[in-house]
Amino acid sequence: MLVPTIGVEVHVELKSNTKVFSSSLNAFDNEPNKYVSVIDLGYPGTLPKLNKEVINMALSAAIALNCKINKVMHFDRKNYFYPDLPKGYQITQNKTPIGYDGYLEIEINGKKKKIGIERIQIEEDTCKSIHVEGKTLLNANRAGVPLIEVVSKPVIETGEEAALYLEKLREILLYLGISDVKIEEGSMRCDANISLKEHDSPEFGTKIEIKNIGSISHVKTSIEYEEKRQKELLLKGEILKEETRRFDEKTLTTVLMRTKETGNDYRYFPEPDIPYVVLSEEWISEIKNNMPILADELKEKYRKLGINENNIKTIISNISLCKFFETVVDKTNPISAANILTSEVLGYLNKNYIKISDMKLNQDNFIKLIEYINIGKISSKQAKDIIPVLIEKELSIDQVISELKIEQISDENILLEIINKIIDLNPNAVNDFKDGKYRAVKFLMGQIMKETKGQASPQILNKLLTEELSKR
Repeated sequence: MLVPTIGVEVHVELKSNTKVFSSSLNAFDNEPNKYVSVIDLGYPGTLPKLNKEVINMALSAAIALNCKINKVMHFDRKNYFYPDLPKGYQITQNKTPIGYDGYLEIEINGKKKKIGIERIQIEEDTCKSIHVEGKTLLNANRAGVPLIEVVSKPVIETGEEAALYLEKLREILLYLGISDVKIEEGSMRCDANISLKEHDSPEFGTKIEIKNIGSISHVKTSIEYEEKRQKELLLKGEILKEETRRFDEKTLTTVLMRTKETGNDYRYFPEPDIPYVVLSEEWISEIKNNMPILADELKEKYRKLGINENNIKTIISNISLCKFFETVVDKTNPISAANILTSEVLGYLNKNYIKISDMKLNQDNFIKLIEYINIGKISSKQAKDIIPVLIEKELSIDQVISELKIEQISDENILLEIINKIIDLNPNAVNDFKDGKYRAVKFLMGQIMKETKGQASPQILNKLLTEELSKR
C-alpha cells in the first residue's frame, strides 16, 4: 500500500523595526524602493550588522516550538544567482540554526499528535519581483527583511494534518507578536514536499515540491491532489523524477514548473563579516520569562471559566478580540461577556467593517453593560440597541440608556400594579392558567411587555406574574 510522507517549509516575515542586517526600516508595504540601504543592495565594501531584536524574536519562536537551542551559532552564505538577489548570495543559517528538534501539537479526530520541527533558522528576504507587460521590476524594500524559516520533520501523513499544523504554527507566531503571519499578503509563505512509498519500506519515495501555496486551505487541497496524481502514475509503473510544481488556484491542480536533474549546490560557507553569536543562559532565560500568554494557555483558562467551545474558538481566532476580552474577563461575568462579545459586538463590527481598534466601546462601558444585564437593569434585547451606540459614539452606557429611554423596569411595586391591571383585563387567561394551560402565562407576559414597551425585566416579571396568578 502506498502511503504519503509530507514535510512543510514555512517562511515567516518578522515585524522588527529595522531589517535584519541594516538600519533600513522594515516597511515593505510602503512606497517601493524607499527603505533601502547600500547594505541591502550588497554594495562592495559594506558590512552587515546583526539586529538583536530579530534574534530575540526568533529565539521566542524556538522556545514556543519546544526546540533545542544552538547556544553558539553563526551565519552562512547561500550562493545562487537570481534577479531578486542583489548580492548574489543570501545570508542564512545552514549548520547552526537557532532552534532544532522541536515540535508542536495538533488535534485530529479527537486525538493529539506531535508534529516534529526539524529546524528554525534566521535569514534575510530577497527583493520583491513584479512582472508587468513582459518586464520584471524589483522592489528592494523587501531585501533584507528578516525571516525565520520553520522546517517540519517529514512526519505529516495527510493534507488535513498539514493544514492543522500550519494553523497551529500561525496561531503560535501570532500570539508571540513577532509576525502578522498573513499568508494572503506574503508575510507567511508555504512550500510542501510530498513523496509516496510502500507502507513497510524504510526508503522514502521521490520528493515532489509544491511552491508558494497561497492559503492554508490550498495547502490541504494541493497535497491531496498531488498524492492522488503520484499514486496514479506509480500504479501505472511510471518512475517519478524530482520536480518543483505550483498550485493552480483555478483548476485546483498542481502544475510543473521545473524538474530537478541534480541537487542544488548552494556552496554554503560561513559568513565572514558576522561574528559568532553566543546565546547565554541569562539571555535565553530573559526571553522565556517575558514570553506572552499563548493561545493554548488562554483556551485552557477560558474552559475553566465555563465559556463554551464555539465562543473560545471565535475569541482565539481573532487576536484583537482576544486582547480586548483579556482586559475584561477577570472583572465581570466571563460567560456573559464572551456571549455578548462574540455575538452582538463582533456581529456589528463585521457587518459595518469596523476594526476592534477603531470602536469607541471601552472596557469600563463593556463591564458595566454586562453588569446591567446580569442585575436586570437592562435586558439582552435592549443591549442590542445600546451596543451600536457604544461602538460608534464616545458616550457612557448611562448616557446611552438615558438618550434611548430604554432603562428596564425592575421595581416590583410598579410591575405588580401593571400585572394586576393586565390580569383584570384578561379573565379568560386566568381561567386557562387554572386549567393547567401554561401558555396563558406567555400570553399575559406579552401583554405586559406591550404595556411597558418592552422595558419590564423578564426575570422579575415572570416570577411576579406566576405568583399573582396562583393567588387568583
